[in-house]
Amino acid sequence: MAEIRFITDRDKLSPISEAYRAIRTNLQFAAAGEGQVKTIGFTSALPSEGKSTTVGNLAIVIAQDSKRVLLIDCDLRRPIVHRSFGLPNRGLTNCFADGLELTDVIQHGVYPGLDVVTAGPIPPNPAELLGSPKMQELLKSVEDDYDYILLDLPPILVVTDAAVIGSKADGVILVVGSGDISPDEAKQAKDLLEKGRTNILGVVLNKVPQRQHGSYYYYYYYDENHEKHKKQR
Repeated sequence: MAEIRFITDRDKLSPISEAYRAIRTNLQFAAAGEGQVKTIGFTSALPSEGKSTTVGNLAIVIAQDSKRVLLIDCDLRRPIVHRSFGLPNRGLTNCFADGLELTDVIQHGVYPGLDVVTAGPIPPNPAELLGSPKMQELLKSVEDDYDYILLDLPPILVVTDAAVIGSKADGVILVVGSGDISPDEAKQAKDLLEKGRTNILGVVLNKVPQRQHGSYYYYYYYDENHEKHKKQR
């Protein structure tokens, strides 16, 4: 099974890895301001915006900060975490089908400090499973074992699953692929999350073009006033 080498592991000094460390810092500030922010869902408006790559890289960079991290693939319709990490796909849905505990399907030490639960076999009723009391019990059962539990959720405009499970998390981050969706689609995704009573922690703007001049890299970020700035590395 093929495995992707995530950039936060492959090139820790790259501007992209630095951007993930900035997200990690923002999450730490969010936890300080809002109380416990441990279980965090990640969704996007539509497929192929880089949501799973974002949550995978972020899981690694949080673990690099000596935190205990559990990444759970909750996209039970088009799971990808097992392929990204090169893992056997015995995971979350096996807990429902075979009566297992979440601890029975955790794959330990995928990266130092990072454990993973893959999605498992695709079920006929993903939304019902994710919204069930059993799902809440599974998350609760490992809450004390990790500093962060990251949930890779399905795209919010495609299915209702993200809103269903997102309401059980401490917060949700919306990943937006630059140039992939329209402003109206991004707003619609935000509205659906709010209607599902999820706590939106913020937005990650993904796939922002980099510019390279000589030996320097330039990348762009937005400040709290939504003004665009260029940073050189």
